[in-house]
Amino acid sequence: MEYGKVNKLKIARVAENGYYLVDDKNEEVFLAAEQVKDSHKTGEEIDVFIYKDKSVVVSAKLPLVQMEEFANLKVKYVNDQGAYVDWGLDTDLLVPFDEQISEMKEGQYYVLFVFEDEETGRLFGSQRADEFVFFDEIDVERGDEVDLIIHRESDLGINVIVNNLYKGLIFKSDLHKRVKLGEKIKGYVKHVREDGKIDILLEPLGYKESIVSNTQVILNTLGEHQNYIPLTDKSDPNDIKRILGLSKKAFKRSIGHLYKQKKIDIRQDGIYLIK
Repeated sequence: MEYGKVNKLKIARVAENGYYLVDDKNEEVFLAAEQVKDSHKTGEEIDVFIYKDKSVVVSAKLPLVQMEEFANLKVKYVNDQGAYVDWGLDTDLLVPFDEQISEMKEGQYYVLFVFEDEETGRLFGSQRADEFVFFDEIDVERGDEVDLIIHRESDLGINVIVNNLYKGLIFKSDLHKRVKLGEKIKGYVKHVREDGKIDILLEPLGYKESIVSNTQVILNTLGEHQNYIPLTDKSDPNDIKRILGLSKKAFKRSIGHLYKQKKIDIRQDGIYLIK
């Protein structure tokens, strides 16, 4: 049985006021009847979240984040103990003042790590990401697809949390689409540095090179045809292939890139080069 985690437990017996649940080691906890909407029978398995507050709490309502995970959470209120955030349970998660690196305000969202206090076993939130990520024994390598949480902006780009374990950076030069702080997205490992930080791309390796190559094809063709091509994102794939030699997917991706750079104008009758 893991505290601070979601556990799948078996109902050992049913009481008038709830259920006695056991794990595969026959360790037992009690789940109050008001915690569940439907009735259950002996032998059924049920997912519960178990954590320590003033006593052990067994909840059939599952949290937005578990122990040793990062999540983007909203502050419900602030008092003299710290900021209390909504993590999906009836009781709120406390982020003490000494675990804050910026003033946390009611109604705002913050990327937080959930950790267990060694003395009490209680769970708290923390903004201090660097204290909870690993900078050695990095278990990802160049080209790997990874899970990201957009953490915070920096002078170099966007800092991200990688696989809930590592610290990563998307350089400004590699940002080809908008991202929002706290957003969960996929990314790709560009480089693992000696200091344990990871450079991240938002597209698979080779994407940037193909974009550059394909956009140049379009620009060259525009130049050869009086700055106009009779193609749009609704054009037949065979026409796109005949005129440009590109797949429709590569074509749409490339004209989108050129449009954002304000190098082309996309109209109903085709694409025009902007001079």
